[in-house]
Amino acid sequence: MSATAVTWIVLSFLLVSALLAIPFGKIADIHGRRPVMKIGILLFCVSAFANIFSPNMQLFLLLRVLQGVGAAMIYATNSAILVDAYPPEKRGSVMGIGVAAVFTGSSMGPVIGGIATHAFGWRSLFVIITAISLVAFIMAMVNLPNIKRDIPKEKVSPLSVVLYLVSLGLFMYGLATLTQNLLSYFILAAGIILLVVFVKFSMKVKAPVLDLRLLRNRDFTLSNLAVLFNYGAIFAIMYLLSIYMQLARGYNANVTGIILISQPIVQAILSPIIGRLSDKKSPSILASIGMGFCAAALFMFAFINLHTSIIYIIAGLIITGLGVAFFSSPNSSMIMGSVENKDYGIASSVMNASRMVGQVVGMAILNIIINAVIGNVPIEKVAPAAIVQNLNIAFPIFGAFCCIGIVFSLQRGGIRKEKS
Repeated sequence: MSATAVTWIVLSFLLVSALLAIPFGKIADIHGRRPVMKIGILLFCVSAFANIFSPNMQLFLLLRVLQGVGAAMIYATNSAILVDAYPPEKRGSVMGIGVAAVFTGSSMGPVIGGIATHAFGWRSLFVIITAISLVAFIMAMVNLPNIKRDIPKEKVSPLSVVLYLVSLGLFMYGLATLTQNLLSYFILAAGIILLVVFVKFSMKVKAPVLDLRLLRNRDFTLSNLAVLFNYGAIFAIMYLLSIYMQLARGYNANVTGIILISQPIVQAILSPIIGRLSDKKSPSILASIGMGFCAAALFMFAFINLHTSIIYIIAGLIITGLGVAFFSSPNSSMIMGSVENKDYGIASSVMNASRMVGQVVGMAILNIIINAVIGNVPIEKVAPAAIVQNLNIAFPIFGAFCCIGIVFSLQRGGIRKEKS
């Protein structure tokens, strides 16, 4: 595959997950969060199993899209189910444990994935994913709490759903493919125009797929903008460093995974601690501090060259892990604490959609840089100097991107208002 094509392994999953998270959140709020999550895990499991046998890249990417659909159903419900099961005064602690679980999985991924790929090839990754998601499905069937809420059933406007999917889909696809052809510019412009139409329509219709009154909530909106900019900035770290370590420095996938694990380990250890702290201290200040650490790490990575010490790289990863730990739990707690429990599903969906749209934006920026610096050539043939140049351009841009997120984060209220 070419360097540009490789990004679609990530983008095909992200685009669909970001696009469908909010509609599935609305469905979950109306018809129940448990069944949506269980179906999502099962779809994720089945599509991963099918990808073990992919004979070509076309089918592989199609199954990645189906995985994205399943992931959207999970993202739409996970935080909502978690927060709904505990009282408001424990929200920060609970979100901290939830974030730690995410990062424990993230820390296992690079190591297990690196060992499996090195020893057995890429198909073994999907054997592992199938097994883990099958266990998750069984646990969901047995253990998910059955919390009943008196939420009125409402029929969502079908036109609202169509406008949302088409406008956001065109916007993200146009952005992701901006440098590939002239048509992408028209697709992006059409997406922007339709997003404006969607917003105006949603303000008039009785039951839109996204209730824009949530966006009038200052803390909710600013917290989601912080999510978009922060994750858009840091998402490229693992992608860029993985390519740098293997293709520019000559490390195998196994060793690369062990080096990259330093970031999620720090996140997993600190997230529950920071989560408890956010129950007592201002979550917006803690989240802003976290974004400051992330920005510092991104600017550190901007100075990487072919002879950079591995200790320097690990130090940057540790600072990133510290930043994400300070950001994720308090920011998630603030988002979920700014809405009523009947809106937990849609709030969880918006939060995860913001994260994934940020990642799509990050990958789009990365695509532009890759096309300018490397071009559409097979990734294994890219010169090490070109890979380093790619990093030297990308990381300062993402550092500035993170700084914009800090500005949004600092505009929020210092004390979270509880709603139940």
